[in-house]
Amino acid sequence: MARVLFLGKNNDPSCQAAEAFVKSNFSEVESFSGEWGDPLPPSTQDWHGDYIISYLSRWVIPGWLIERASRAAINFHPASPSYPGIGCINFALYDGAAEYGSTCHFIAPKVDTGGIIQTTMFPVFPSDDVASLLSRTYAYQLCLFYDVMGRVVSGETLTTSGESWTRPPFTRKEFNQLSVITPDMDTAEVARRVRATKFGIWRPGVVIGGMRFELA
Repeated sequence: MARVLFLGKNNDPSCQAAEAFVKSNFSEVESFSGEWGDPLPPSTQDWHGDYIISYLSRWVIPGWLIERASRAAINFHPASPSYPGIGCINFALYDGAAEYGSTCHFIAPKVDTGGIIQTTMFPVFPSDDVASLLSRTYAYQLCLFYDVMGRVVSGETLTTSGESWTRPPFTRKEFNQLSVITPDMDTAEVARRVRATKFGIWRPGVVIGGMRFELA
């Protein structure tokens, strides 16, 4: 049976469900979960196997590790092909996107550029904010995971679907800039940025005279 390396996110229910599925269907599974900024687990230095599965992983997987997956290294990205990189949900809300989705793709050394295997799409509603769209994205992504991994368990060789990423990955700099509001912006622009970046304890900020003031 195939040997699998599963990389995920700490304390996330959908990630835990995906990990449980993998452990139930593959005999040899090494799994690790982490947060942004955590170093890659040291034991991955010695890993060789068949599949690498990245599910909401906080690690950028280096090329030398990708090459050690003899069958496939795949990632489940919480966005449609129009939104590679970081802050994908935020940019979709800012753009007023009518639909959104999740993407399964082969892992390449550059984040969110590998060949696309399968996607799932769903509508974005006018009432959506970051929290509601994120919750629904995670639900659809888990269904996509079961579908793709079901194909793997059945012995299918994964191939690209013919779909393509529509732009280069969004960067951390672009994401940070999205949460900046300046006095010259009109009401509509401010509303778009608030909708796109207000989430939990995070708030967009007004920049005046080089100083940033977070909105209440």
